[in-house]
Amino acid sequence: MKFNQVTIKDIARELGISPSTVSRALKDHPDISVETKKAVNELADKLNYQPNIVALSLRQKKTNTIGVIIPELVHFFFSTVISGIEDVAHQAGYSVILAQSNESYPREMAHVKALFNSRVDGMLISLARETTNFDHIESIVSKGVPIVFYDRMYNSPSSSKVIVDDYAGAKEAVNHLIEQGCKKIAHMVGAPSLIISKDRLRGYKDALTESGLPIDEKLILACDSGTFEEGKEVARKLLNSKIPFDAIFTNNDPMAMGAMVAIKEKGLKIPQDVAVVGFSNWFFGEIMEPSLTTIDQPGFEMGQEAARLLIREIDRKEKEQQELPAETKVLKTRLIIRDSSLKKQGTKKK
Repeated sequence: MKFNQVTIKDIARELGISPSTVSRALKDHPDISVETKKAVNELADKLNYQPNIVALSLRQKKTNTIGVIIPELVHFFFSTVISGIEDVAHQAGYSVILAQSNESYPREMAHVKALFNSRVDGMLISLARETTNFDHIESIVSKGVPIVFYDRMYNSPSSSKVIVDDYAGAKEAVNHLIEQGCKKIAHMVGAPSLIISKDRLRGYKDALTESGLPIDEKLILACDSGTFEEGKEVARKLLNSKIPFDAIFTNNDPMAMGAMVAIKEKGLKIPQDVAVVGFSNWFFGEIMEPSLTTIDQPGFEMGQEAARLLIREIDRKEKEQQELPAETKVLKTRLIIRDSSLKKQGTKKK
């Protein structure tokens, strides 16, 4: 069935008055009689008339919508970010259009173009793993569309960013393993194109160096897709390689969960034989056996801060005020100690 939206002309034709009279009646114009206003509004309700948002936005040069590009909807961390974004956007009178890149560079490019063509007032973007070229984003920025990055970003001097302190979080995770007596700690590295992967790798290395432990390149393992399955396969290869290790720190929780399955398959105990620490604090980590020690990222707060920054930039643009310099907000992480890393009994959990 074809959907035909009711227009002002339809109401005018039904009542035998002009479209301009209907328009003014709907706006409660003082020149229109009470009787006419009542008749127009009653018919509009009966026919379920809705203003044409596209036409209205063309006149007002604003849609009160923001576009959000997310790498993976399935990722628990990103779902909390979306909740934070929508919390602030709703209070400010904005609707949210959500698009998932599914870690694909071509899909990310298509979504950026589609959101621009939909005339969103601004965009919140977290980069796909595949993205190494940023021309599609720079093109939108050059057209005056405000863009704020969250979590995954690149060093764009003109766009604000909301990130977590990945370096400090990784360093705290590895220091915790060292405190538990671990001396040969492996690290599953995330996608090499992402700054967050580089910062977590840097935190891992610095924690080892500052504790006087050597950096063994054979224990630094590529896990580019960051999935549960790849974490399991990479851990299996490490276990079969006979390279000695007593702990694994992973770039995210799905990798850690995959590694835990591989360790159990080998007949080893966690944490007695191999301690495991993840990053991101997935909900499922708490119900794993043993429960997964991880680094918590404040996803809801990140979404709120990113939305606030974007709406501030949109408002300044609307009022034609001078642009503020790009801002970077860095949120703190938190180590959550659970059973997967507790080699020493009686260690206080945080």
